[in-house]
Amino acid sequence: MRGPRAGRLREYAGAARRRLHEGGLGPAPVLLALAVIWAVFQSINANFLSPRNLSVLSVDIVGTGMVAVGVVFVLLIGEIDLSVGSLAGLSGALFATLNVNQGMPEWLAVLVAVAAGAGAGAFHGFVFTRTGVPAFVVTLAGLLAWDGLMLYLLGPESAIDFSADGLVAMLTSHHFGAAVATYGLAALGTAGYLAVCLHDRRRRVATGMPCRPAAWIWARTALLAVTALAAAYVLDQFEGLPLALLLFLAVLVASDLLLRRTPYGRQVLALGGGTEAALRAGVGVARVRVSVFLLAGALAAVGGLFVASRLTSATQVPGSGMLLVNAIAAAVIGGTSLFGGRGSTWSALLGVLIIQSIASGMALLGVQPAVQFMITGGVLLVAVVFDSLARRAGAATGRA
Repeated sequence: MRGPRAGRLREYAGAARRRLHEGGLGPAPVLLALAVIWAVFQSINANFLSPRNLSVLSVDIVGTGMVAVGVVFVLLIGEIDLSVGSLAGLSGALFATLNVNQGMPEWLAVLVAVAAGAGAGAFHGFVFTRTGVPAFVVTLAGLLAWDGLMLYLLGPESAIDFSADGLVAMLTSHHFGAAVATYGLAALGTAGYLAVCLHDRRRRVATGMPCRPAAWIWARTALLAVTALAAAYVLDQFEGLPLALLLFLAVLVASDLLLRRTPYGRQVLALGGGTEAALRAGVGVARVRVSVFLLAGALAAVGGLFVASRLTSATQVPGSGMLLVNAIAAAVIGGTSLFGGRGSTWSALLGVLIIQSIASGMALLGVQPAVQFMITGGVLLVAVVFDSLARRAGAATGRA
């Protein structure tokens, strides 16, 4: 028994060394960078890791994070979508116009706003696929057009306030105060992760495929449990589990399952590996491209509603460009490759945590936003350089 187990351990260790050589370090560098950022800001200002600030941070990441999840899908097929910030702004403006100015019920206005974002994204994908015009150009045109429509809907005041007690406002203001909500979510998430990992391991062992040692799975589960319970404890010290964070985590889990556990997700990743290879594998390239841009548009619209919820007002802020920059930066900093084919929807969470942590720390220190932009730009540059080096290393070993 020791022989096969020792052999599997050596095989896994060898795979880990190859990943290290090829730059495939996964989320480890991002988590290390996040830990350093938190340690530095906490050492300067003891309020940074306070329950109140971390709770506010967990809500602030959601709007940009939702948009970044859609950006991840677009990057995975090796393309770019420059319209997501404008679509986020248009979503908030359309919702406020229909609800406040036209008297439409909130739930229906929300559905129309999200459907409009999805439709605009599908239109971008259709034009890109059918005409051959680069996605960069198509979505740049969309950026300008949807920005114009957003400004038209907002009118001369450039803002439309809506009810602070309504459905959309509750997205970022509501918290589940009961401790069972925070600790229950932590326990459920940990148990779900363990169940999935053990199921994958059993399936790989049954088919004779390489698999992770059981001890490694239990160690990672223990680390996740400690992290999740610590987060639950911190949130419970303030107002409890934010509804916005719960919805964001639900979107991350659903999108991760879609990407890694369904034929559609495998087609997205295959397309990111090369159009010709995807065609030979039987992937419907046109269909996948349109669907990815549709998904990005829908998530941009959802993110725009969360941004509007935070302000209880539809404004031109999401379409100003910073939301677009932050969403793309979050996806790339979190580990999604700009060259396609490599990444995870969890990249959106890691990347937006980096960006928003820098913003939160700078705000506590009273530092000018200009410094924040420079630091974020530096972090993005480092992430892109690592991405490029990893791709070169993979190409040198025949893996990219």
